[in-house]
Amino acid sequence: MSIKLTILGFNSAIPKKKSAPTAQLLEIANRYFLIDCGEGTQVQLRRAKAKFSKINHIFISHLHGDHVFGLIGLISTLQLLGKETPLKIFGPKGIQDFIMNQLRHTQSNCSFEIDFIELEGKSSVKIFEDEKVEVYTIPLNHRIYTNGYLFKEKPKKRKLNIEAVQQYPEILTCDYDNLKNGRDFVLESGEIIPNEKLTLDPDPSRSYAFCSDTRYKPDIVPIIQGVDLLYHESTFLSDLQDMADYTGHSTAKEAATIAKDANVGRLILGHFSNRYNDLNVMLDEARPIFENTHLPVLFEAIKID
Repeated sequence: MSIKLTILGFNSAIPKKKSAPTAQLLEIANRYFLIDCGEGTQVQLRRAKAKFSKINHIFISHLHGDHVFGLIGLISTLQLLGKETPLKIFGPKGIQDFIMNQLRHTQSNCSFEIDFIELEGKSSVKIFEDEKVEVYTIPLNHRIYTNGYLFKEKPKKRKLNIEAVQQYPEILTCDYDNLKNGRDFVLESGEIIPNEKLTLDPDPSRSYAFCSDTRYKPDIVPIIQGVDLLYHESTFLSDLQDMADYTGHSTAKEAATIAKDANVGRLILGHFSNRYNDLNVMLDEARPIFENTHLPVLFEAIKID
């Protein structure tokens, strides 16, 4: 398994009895990333049976309360649980002041370091990288500065074709890593054995794009082109297009259009206005444009193998 996305909350500003504001837990290449942290997120993490200790990176899309009000509570809980490893928080400029003021006024001290990576650029940039994963911003168009996030696995190593390798006694176990990295093998005779004869293609690298609150913004399509899974807000139906434009949100039709144009694998809608009691109306509008559209299910673990 390469990616597992757990939906912790998906409604808009006002919490509902059977849901919560935006928050997601992404597991990719054995890394755990928390995306947005609306009110009550730590309770949702408990209900999802997530391990708090594995969360070392948090990505906040913007500073509206339904995406960030749960962050100070989560930090306090991590403190009570004795967290010692650093916590990296990515978010708009001002998030450090927002959190540190709350810690100062409540006279709270952290047992762990908080590293704030504040964002203010208007173009897509790489903000995180390790040996297996890269994360890029997706500039959005909301009422305040907002980013989505693109999470990508790096290309994986090639697989050994053991039957082919065993035909050459000169190839030892210590050579395997070089073969997985794509190198040819040179026999003592000087003969070169091409790598493609000794290895198989690697598993495909997977990707996930999170597009939080935004007006319809077709220029994000090249950024998210071909992602396996896309979450895109769809606060309204298209009969309320004027309200969507005014409040800085998208319709289900617009979210589906983005998914279609970007040729994504699967679309998850979210951030619905509380005016809609039956969310299937969102599917009725989106699926004629992009068939593989789905509604979020609380605590559902969406897997891309």
